[in-house]
Amino acid sequence: MARAQGARARMALAFETTYGTPPGSGYTRMPFASATLGAEQPLLNSELLGYGRDPLAPIKDAVTADGDVVVPIDAEAFGFWLKAAFGAPTTTGSSPGPYTHTFQSGSWTLPSMAIETAMPEVPRYAMYSGVVLDQLSWQMQRSGLLTATARLVAQGETVATTSGAGTPAELDLIRFGHFNGAIKRNGTALGNVISTEITYANNLDRIETIRADGMIDGAEPSIAALTGRTEVRFADSTLVSQAIGGTPCELEFAYSLTWGQSFTFTVHAVYLPRPRIEISGPQGVQASFDWQAARDAALGRMCTAVLVNDIESY
Repeated sequence: MARAQGARARMALAFETTYGTPPGSGYTRMPFASATLGAEQPLLNSELLGYGRDPLAPIKDAVTADGDVVVPIDAEAFGFWLKAAFGAPTTTGSSPGPYTHTFQSGSWTLPSMAIETAMPEVPRYAMYSGVVLDQLSWQMQRSGLLTATARLVAQGETVATTSGAGTPAELDLIRFGHFNGAIKRNGTALGNVISTEITYANNLDRIETIRADGMIDGAEPSIAALTGRTEVRFADSTLVSQAIGGTPCELEFAYSLTWGQSFTFTVHAVYLPRPRIEISGPQGVQASFDWQAARDAALGRMCTAVLVNDIESY
């Protein structure tokens, strides 16, 4: 009897033309580290009395399809997740590349995706339709593997014994690492940073109407949020002075490779809280800033993501 193994699992992704309708072709194989994307339907205990101590049969509740996917931050595949988070980019460049893809926050319309997770040894091919990205987060630090977590909301799940994605297109896996990262504040390198967490949320509103199939009608973006937590060694009062003054700054989080690929995420108006400066022992003093971003009045947006690679379009 075949047993499912994560090492043999595969994931394919394609953007939908119509929400909730997986396309028949055009899928791309996606690298991923783990996935909790799935559908679940809990049972409701019977509340009826008069039939003795043993309960009556439970009733099925609503179906929920969502979950997280942990993906590498790389030069090519990560562009699909950026498109899901912000919408289609503006692309410049000519063949054979490089191409510059610019994603901007603030779009009221987000593309939906069809994602198939495959366990071929069972076989089990789960197609998730109407998938919309709710949240994208990652962490910058000194070492370790650089990954991002995409939180997804799907309309529903369809399970089959054969693949509905066909033969997905393959991408070159060109990963960024923490060693390739840099942080700038107002265009100048920001020193003494130990780690930074970045979270962009679309704050999706699920349209949970009454339907015969139990699926949702959609997931629409509401007011977005961009937050983070930056841990620094306390060496000067630059950030503390900004926090006390209440003025915003621009933070740029960037990764670049020697052969030309790069990913730059710029937050245009970052507001810092006044932190508590604690002396917890003889070691160095650290400060944590749980920052929030807002719309920059001059640019008309909150953030910009720029991905440079050899992909012609997303």
